[in-house]
Amino acid sequence: MPNFRHNRANVEIFIWIGAFVLLYGLASYFNAHEVLDHYFRDHESYNLDEVFTALNIGGFLGLAYCVLRIKDMSHEISRRILAERDVDWIAFHDPLTKLPNRRLLDAVTAREDFLSGDRYGVFSIDLDGFKKVNDLLGHDSGDAALKITSERLAEVFPDEHIYRLGGDEFVVLAKLKGQVDLKALSARIVRAISKPMTIKGATVDLGASVGYTVAGINGVTLADAIHQSDCAMYASKKMGRNNASAFTPAMLDELNNRIQLEARLRQAMREGVIEPYYQPFVELSTRKLAGFEALARWKTADGTFIPPSDFIPIAEDAGLIVELTEQLFRRACKDAMSWPADTILSFNVSPTQLCDRLLGLRLLKIMGESGLPVQRLEIEITESALIKDAVAAKEVLEDLTKAGIRIALDDFGTGYSSLSQLSNYQFQKIKIDRSFVQTFEASERQDKVVRAMIALGHGLGVEVTAEGIEEQSQLQYLQQLGCDLGQGYLFGRPQPIEDAIRTSLAAAGTGEDLMSDDEGRLKRDVLGR
Repeated sequence: MPNFRHNRANVEIFIWIGAFVLLYGLASYFNAHEVLDHYFRDHESYNLDEVFTALNIGGFLGLAYCVLRIKDMSHEISRRILAERDVDWIAFHDPLTKLPNRRLLDAVTAREDFLSGDRYGVFSIDLDGFKKVNDLLGHDSGDAALKITSERLAEVFPDEHIYRLGGDEFVVLAKLKGQVDLKALSARIVRAISKPMTIKGATVDLGASVGYTVAGINGVTLADAIHQSDCAMYASKKMGRNNASAFTPAMLDELNNRIQLEARLRQAMREGVIEPYYQPFVELSTRKLAGFEALARWKTADGTFIPPSDFIPIAEDAGLIVELTEQLFRRACKDAMSWPADTILSFNVSPTQLCDRLLGLRLLKIMGESGLPVQRLEIEITESALIKDAVAAKEVLEDLTKAGIRIALDDFGTGYSSLSQLSNYQFQKIKIDRSFVQTFEASERQDKVVRAMIALGHGLGVEVTAEGIEEQSQLQYLQQLGCDLGQGYLFGRPQPIEDAIRTSLAAAGTGEDLMSDDEGRLKRDVLGR
């Protein structure tokens, strides 16, 4: 449409010029000037010569005005064309990296003739550790990291289609000629992105999770291939940092199941179905109830349970973990307020949450609302949480400790470097993993390890809890070793609060008449409500 208008203006100019030439020719042929001159003289009383002169001058001025106006219109139309091109570019490109965006990828995917018999390698790429860059160095540094990443991808694929879909996700469409090793190409992507970056004087280490497949073979469309490479990329992320995976049909089933489970998780959170179950831990020397560990449990309508190992990672990936944690912690604090004043609430924090610098403020806010004193809260973390982001974890743990909250190192002995964690961080408790407790009676080597762990904890002035106690013989031996606390099915399974209280008091070997005043009140308050 703009081109038509531009051409129309030019045509009109030529029409005016042609009309002028034609009229000039006719006037010359018929001696129009002499005819008009005689006519004006014969009618001098009407001043027609002055009128004609004014008309001529006005005509020339009008022509000049039209020429200038057409020139201005042509300039405006050119500017409009450029502006429309800019709008189109902005709509289909990422302004930060200058790469095509998801909208353009969708448009390309919708084109039936894009493949035209060619094969394309499709790579879905997600950056590992990008959130940490934003959190530690700021969004400007995160933007710089994205620019560097796009430049490195362009070096690996100089003549191919590279798209930034948003956040830290990229897609590459690489035309395949002959035999191409997609696995080797994926490895090049990982190596290129994982090379250290220097941003504002700081060294930034990003990783990449890559999924890949081929479009244009076996009836696989471009849209199918992008979906498949996405599935493979998620599989790579589950494997850890800097991994690449080729698509397999099983991945599609797994992703569909994951999508369905995420939808169910959102619904369960809205309905408040996920709730804390409580497993008791006791003082081994007296078998007195010391506290409860709150564990997330999701009971479905048919009575089956979805394990936390299935839905917690999904909550983290979907950005639901903060809301879910606050829901569970709020209910746990409310329950704990009905317990005796010396009964501890132990609450688990995932590796992702430990990287959240606002974690301490969120917990303290909920405790303030419920009235639970900080000295009654114990936060459990695993060693893997410390490895994920050591700097952020150290800051969060220091904030919690300064607030008066106890920190327990869970699954002690199974992580990357348990001794280094004890020296780098301040813990009030270590929990010996159940794998040691269940085997130390039959293995002299495991027995020595358990003895060493207990001695190490006591040497550092840290309480020691043994997990997974299921037999009386295990309990008696741990009592002999001087282990402080015990937890396991011998004392009670994770249960709703009412059942947990009943089971723990019975397992502790106390009767109603032998209970302390606090324990008797606990049973009356909880079981009687």
